[in-house]
Formats: sequence, structure tokens, C-alpha cells
Amino acid sequence: MLRTLSAPGKLFLSGEYAVLWGGVARVLATGGRVTGAVRRRDDRRIDLLLADGRLSGVSTPAGVHWEEAVPEAFRVIARTVDEGLRAAGAERNGFSLAIEASRTVGGHKLGFGGSARAAVIAAEATRSAVEGNFDALKVALLSHAGAQGGRGSGADVTACFTGGLVRTRRYDLGALVSASNAGRLGPALTASAPIDCARADLPRLPLVYGFTGTSASTSHLIREVEARFGEDERRAFVERSDALGDGLERALARGAFPETKETFAALQAHLSSLGVLPNPALQRMLAVADLLGCAGKQSGAGGGDGAVFVAPDDQAATLLVDAMTERGVVAFRIHPEPGLRGEGACPDELKAWLDVA
Repeated sequence: MLRTLSAPGKLFLSGEYAVLWGGVARVLATGGRVTGAVRRRDDRRIDLLLADGRLSGVSTPAGVHWEEAVPEAFRVIARTVDEGLRAAGAERNGFSLAIEASRTVGGHKLGFGGSARAAVIAAEATRSAVEGNFDALKVALLSHAGAQGGRGSGADVTACFTGGLVRTRRYDLGALVSASNAGRLGPALTASAPIDCARADLPRLPLVYGFTGTSASTSHLIREVEARFGEDERRAFVERSDALGDGLERALARGAFPETKETFAALQAHLSSLGVLPNPALQRMLAVADLLGCAGKQSGAGGGDGAVFVAPDDQAATLLVDAMTERGVVAFRIHPEPGLRGEGACPDELKAWLDVA
């Protein structure tokens, strides 16, 4: 059996930081899709195949007995396979899983959530290969959080899995973590609460993404912010963020540019109130957008990476992309993407990797 899957990237439109403290995030599934392919084996061997090389081991009900220490490039995928086997909960034959590399610019990630995308593909590939009946999204959330040391909201994982514009809250993984450690993950997944997420109406305005050329450490920024803000300050931040997010969703769904521009500006100011200011390159991008009659805000934890922009019409969006490109910024139009899906054809590169596994 050969099965091919693909998943999109993601961009936060609202709810950064607030989603960590109980608030709502609105995340757009977008960006280039990444493809993975999985093939069942007749033995218990597990092969993970990336552009960085191969990681192999033996399938067990407690996860994979890896032949070596898991390299950083394999960390999220290997952990996802481990959790998938624990969720299956019995002896299973192995499989080979190949996942292509995410797009980069100058060696920098573009900020589209490559690890979230990989976790989603690996979770469903594992479920399919071992014929499991577990919830692949919950396994992806569990493994992605574990690989990040328990930090992160999981909103990026949910968006990559679900597709479109997703309205979601952080999922409490505490019971699943305990169950996985105790060898009871399968039953715990069956009994676990549903994920709080829903698809919102798609934006009816042109969207653009601009990448600053600098990647930011999300976990470092989160630690800094959480060290400065107490419970009352976080609660107030969440209330304001949720209200602005509601307004943004309504404005985008109506194609109401003036309201969207105003809300983008308010969301950017609200994020800046945390002390996480746009870096100089991102500030210049926001200024160019404003001069051209567009609006923008940093997407994600901030401090680097990129920003999402909204334009009143297609012509303005094209002018914005051209203006940023002339200034050395990586900029392009973005559109909502479907979530995780099966594909009818496997890329030749992945086939070649699988054939030598």
C-alpha cells in the first residue's frame, strides 16, 4: 500500500499569545503544500525519510525503538510516529514514511508552520499504515506539543489539519500526556473531549504575505512575555484580543476593507503592547503597505518572520507585492487552502526515497 498525503501551512490572523491564555485564535491554512508518502512493510521496521537523511527503528506498542538518538530534523515526525503507535496499542507491522522539505528562503523558514504541517502528515500516515482508528489530529497535537516541551497553542496544527480559516482555542492535553506515559493512550483518546475549533467564513479581500528574511524563536519570545505578565494582565489581553478577532472575522467575511484595515491596526497595536515589537524590516513592510493604501500586521509570535497584509482589491495587492519585491522582501499573494488531504499521485522524489528504504 502506498498512500500520498499533503497539508498546507498556516498564518495567524489574530489571537497570538491570547490563545495560550484561553483566548481564541483565527488561523488561515495557506502557503505551499508539503507532501508525504507512506508505504506499509511486511516486517516491523520503521523508516523515516527526509532530505536530511534516514532514521530507522523497530515498531513496538510503546513506540519505535530507534537505532540512534533522534536528530533534530526528525524530532517532530519521530515523536508523532511514536504517539501513533501508542495510540494503536498493539503489535503492528512497520512502514516507510517520506516527507518532502518545506520551502525556505536563504536557509530561513518562511513562518508557515513546517513542524505543524509535518506532525499532521505523520499522524495520519501512521494511522493509515497501521490501520488505527484513533483521532489523528489529537495525536498530532500531542506529539507537536511534546516536541516543543509543552509550549505552543496547537492552533497551527489544527489549521493545517482542518483547512480554511479556523477559529480555535488551545486544547488541554494533560490527560493525554498522562495516558501516553502510562500506556493507555488509545482508550484516553476515545474518551477525550472534542477539540474546540470551527471553520469561519473565508476572507473576501486579497491577502499578501511578506517575509522579513529573519526567523524568530517562538518559544523564547513566549517565555519572555509570560515572565512579564501576570494573570490579570493576561485576562485583559485575552478579552481585547477576542473582541478584535471577532470584528476581524466579520469584516473579512463581508469584504469590508475600511473595517479590516482599522482592525488590523488595532491588532498590531495590541500585540505591540506586550513588548514584542516588529523588527525594523517588518516595520518598513508595514509602512510600505500603509503608503499603498493596504493594511498589515505581524503574524505569529513576532520579532521576525513575516506579516500578513490585506488589500482593498487585486490591483492594490499586485502593487504591494511589486513594491516589497523591489525592496528585497519575499512577498506573494496567499489564498485559503484545504486541510490535510489524500493525493492521487506521489512525487517522483518521494517514490525514489521509498524505493531504497
